[in-house]
Amino acid sequence: FGISGTNAHIIIEHTPTPTPNPTPATTPTPLLITAKTPTALRDQAARLHEHITAHPELRAADIGHTLATARTTFDHRAVVTGDTRAELLTGLRALADGHTTPTHVPHPGKLAYLLTGQGAQRAGMGRELYDTHPAFAHALDHVCDHLDPHLPHPLKPVIFAEPGSPQAQLLDQTLYTQTSLFALQTALHHLLQTFGITPDYLLGHSLGELTAAHLAGTLTLTDAATLITTRARLMQQTRPGGAMVSIRAGADEVAGTLRGDVSIAAVNGPHATVVSGDADAVLAIADEWKERGVKTHRLRVGHAFHSPHMDGMLEEFGEVAARLEYRPPEIPIVSNLTGDLAGPEIASPGYWVRHVREAVRFHEGVQALHREGVTAYLELGPDGVLTALARTAVTETDPVMEPVLRPGRPEAQTLTAALALARGGDVDWSAAAVGEGRRVELPTYPFERRRYWLDAPAPTGSATGIGLDATGHPLLAATTELPDGGRLLTGRISLDAQPWLTDHTIMGTVLLPGTALVELVMHGASLTGCDEIEELVLHTLVTFDARGAVLLHLLIGPADASGRRSIIVRTRSEDDTSWTQNADGTLAPATMPV
Repeated sequence: FGISGTNAHIIIEHTPTPTPNPTPATTPTPLLITAKTPTALRDQAARLHEHITAHPELRAADIGHTLATARTTFDHRAVVTGDTRAELLTGLRALADGHTTPTHVPHPGKLAYLLTGQGAQRAGMGRELYDTHPAFAHALDHVCDHLDPHLPHPLKPVIFAEPGSPQAQLLDQTLYTQTSLFALQTALHHLLQTFGITPDYLLGHSLGELTAAHLAGTLTLTDAATLITTRARLMQQTRPGGAMVSIRAGADEVAGTLRGDVSIAAVNGPHATVVSGDADAVLAIADEWKERGVKTHRLRVGHAFHSPHMDGMLEEFGEVAARLEYRPPEIPIVSNLTGDLAGPEIASPGYWVRHVREAVRFHEGVQALHREGVTAYLELGPDGVLTALARTAVTETDPVMEPVLRPGRPEAQTLTAALALARGGDVDWSAAAVGEGRRVELPTYPFERRRYWLDAPAPTGSATGIGLDATGHPLLAATTELPDGGRLLTGRISLDAQPWLTDHTIMGTVLLPGTALVELVMHGASLTGCDEIEELVLHTLVTFDARGAVLLHLLIGPADASGRRSIIVRTRSEDDTSWTQNADGTLAPATMPV
C-alpha cells in the first residue's frame, strides 16, 4: 500500500500494472490530402473516394504511403484517418461534401510546442499510444523509472488507472498530477521525434515550463525528476483553504478587485484571468464579478498555486533547486514570468523559485511566439486546453493549433491527424503505418482550370468594308496603295487593347519597344516588295497613357530606280490633331548576288 499527501489514501494492490486494453492495438492509416485551395482539396477527396471505391484491391497502407511521400504538400490540408477501409471512405466522403473544414497552414512558418499544466490530467491518458507506439511506451517507462524513487507509489498504474478507481483518485493529488503530466509530455516529445518533428520553440504553462526546461536540455531527466517531485510534494503540503477561479475579464480590471491574500495566478487571455488565494476571498471576488454579469469558473485544484499560499515552501524548494545543475536551453523557451523569450536566468535556481510564486503570463507568451514567426502549435498533453486559450492571442492570422491528444477520441488517430495538419509532408511517416506501404497509382491533382487570356475589344468592322485592304497584322489594321505608287498603313494602339505594353514602363512612362517599331516597319516593307531596312532613324519615342489610344501611320514612298523606298512613321493621340514624326528611313529590296 502507499500513503500520499495530507489526506492519506490507502491503496491495496495485487499487481501494479494496467488492465489490458480490450481494443486491439492498431496504428491508423493517415490519408494526407493537400491542395492550393479548399475547393481543390475537396475535389481531390472526391476523386480519391471514387478511385478507391473502384479499386478494392488497393491497400490502405499503400494509399497513405503514396499520398505522404509522392505528392507535393500545399498550404490547404486535411487528413483522413481510419482503422478500416470503410472508415477511410467515410472520411473522404465527408471531406468531399464539405462536412470537414480543411486547415490552412501558413507557409513558411515555425513550430511551437505548448505544454499543459495542472488541471488537464485524466485517467487513462496515453494508454492507447502506449499500446500502439513502442517509442512512446519506452519513453514513458524510462521517465517513470526516474520519477518512481521519489514517489510513495509507482506512477504508471496511476496514469493508466480506470476512471473512478482508487488509483485514479490519486491522479488528482498534486504530487501525482504534476509528475504524470511531466511523464506524458516527455514521452510525447520523444514519440514526435521518431516522426522527425522537433519544435522551434517551447511554451509551458506553470508545470509545463519545467517539462520545457527538460526537453530543451536545461535540466537532465534526473534533475528534472528531483525538481518536479519536490515542487509537487511541497505544493501539496501547503496550507489548506485555498481556491483558484478563472474570471472572464482582463488582468488590469481584475487587479482592481483583489483583496486579502489573493493574487493573479495566470493571465491566459485578453479576457481570461485566474485569481488564487484564500478560498473565502477568492470566492467573494468571483461573486462580485458574477453580479456584473461576468462568467467565472472555479478550477479543479486543491491548493492556491501562484499565490501567497506558496510562500511557505519557497525556502525548502530553493535549497533543493540550488543543488541541481542547469544548462542554457538548446531550444528557445518562452518564459511564464516575462511572457517573452527566456534569458540566461532560466538556467538558475532562483528562476524556478520565482516560477512557483509569480503569475503565469501565458497570453503574452503566445503573442511572443507569433512575433517570432510561429504558425503551427502542437499541444503536448491529454487535452486541448492550451490551444483553446492560444487562439485568443493570435487573431490577425489563422495559425494551426492542434492538440495531439483529446479525451474521448482514438489517441493514435488524433496524434496522426495533428501531425499531418501541422507539418504534413515534413513528417517522417515511417513511424506510422504509411511507412509499410508502396507507391501506387492514384488520381492526379484536380487543377482548377480558369481562363487567363485577356479580353481584347471586339473589332468594329473590317478594312475591306470601308474600301481598304487588311494587313493581317495585330497593330496595323488597314492599308491602301497611294496614287504615286506608295503605300499607307494605319493602326490604333491602346493600353486597353494591348495591355502587354505596360510591361515596358520606364520611369512611369509606357513605351512602344524599339523591337516592335522595327517589326512594324518590316511588315510595311514586305507589302511593298522590300525585305531590308537599309536605314531607320528614331526621332521621338512612341508613348502611351491611360487617357486614350494612339493612331499610327506608316507612309511608304514610291520605289526609285534602284527599288528603294522611303518610310516615315508618325503618331498622334486620338484626342489630338497634330502628328508627331517618330522615325524615318529607307527600305531596300533584297541584295541580288552578282
